[in-house]
Amino acid sequence: MITGLASQAGAAPPDSLRRAIAEVFARPEYRWADSRVILRWLGTQWQTFMDWLNALQRSHPTQYAVLLAVAVILLVAILVHFAYIAVRILRPTLSTGPTSAAPGRPVDDVLSHLGRAADLAAAGRYAEALAHRFLALLLQLDARRAIKFHGSKTPAEYVGEARVDAEGQADLRALVSRLYRHLFAAVPCDARGYEEFGMLAARIGEHVAH
Repeated sequence: MITGLASQAGAAPPDSLRRAIAEVFARPEYRWADSRVILRWLGTQWQTFMDWLNALQRSHPTQYAVLLAVAVILLVAILVHFAYIAVRILRPTLSTGPTSAAPGRPVDDVLSHLGRAADLAAAGRYAEALAHRFLALLLQLDARRAIKFHGSKTPAEYVGEARVDAEGQADLRALVSRLYRHLFAAVPCDARGYEEFGMLAARIGEHVAH
């Protein structure tokens, strides 16, 4: 069958083949356009404009200077207007935005975490209260340069780096153990456990190395 179709195509008149080929390539999908045509046109227009400026400079230097000055003034006015709009847009953010903290450091201060811990404990959410109480301790130790706080660190990492004496190391290790047990292992924590956690955290500050 393929051989028969080939022989029939071979017997077709050349004019018919040319007409068929022309009709196929006249379809829209075969109308290829060079994407560089627009770039060439823009380049031609720019070169024409530059030639006109050069001719104006040679033939009418005064008018050329005036035109150049007007163009510079317009450019400066556009830049000033853009800067004005940018300041109008950014001013509310700059004036009302929250105070940024150092990388990895929470925006809240020690008192905020202590207050949050007390509120959670009053609501009976002791495990969550432990987390804020521990954060308050870390920020206190960081302020005294006993540790270097960073949000990416785990609680256990602070045990090894804390600049406290041996007793303080033991207390901090016990504090982290309690935190892991109640917060991560989901062991229930009651009011007494939260109170003991707070007393242990307060005692660690007494063992900071000087």
